[in-house]
Amino acid sequence: MEVTGSRPVIRSQDAATAVARYQEGEEPAENADELLAKGRTLIGELRELARRINRTNSATELEPGFTLTDALAQRDAYAAQYRLVTAVADAGAGGGRGTVWARQLRSELQQVSAVQVADLRAEADRIAEARRNLDVRIQQAGWATDLLE
Repeated sequence: MEVTGSRPVIRSQDAATAVARYQEGEEPAENADELLAKGRTLIGELRELARRINRTNSATELEPGFTLTDALAQRDAYAAQYRLVTAVADAGAGGGRGTVWARQLRSELQQVSAVQVADLRAEADRIAEARRNLDVRIQQAGWATDLLE
């Protein structure tokens, strides 16, 4: 389980900053102090929810010795591996960020790949599949697990 409830905090912050100053002789649309207090309350609730989720994740095992926390770390590692491998494959194939490998004349030196692009693409596919399979397990555990106090 992951914490994704920060939007209300951002909305509260935006509303409070919008009315934190106002023109003399005018009344602000909302009370900045009340909005600030609401934001503080929301942050406290979010902190408590994050604590409960982290406690639950570390206590929930997908298999003996492999917790939900471990699975989330593995999923992040798969994402980083995928980005690395695909970036190198793209560069080796002549694509990627702003890389143009087209020759203008035959006399210009030809660029050659220093990596096995097909092998890297196959590795990226395996990483993506492993991440998808792990995601399914994480989602199943999330639905089947009650939050701890």
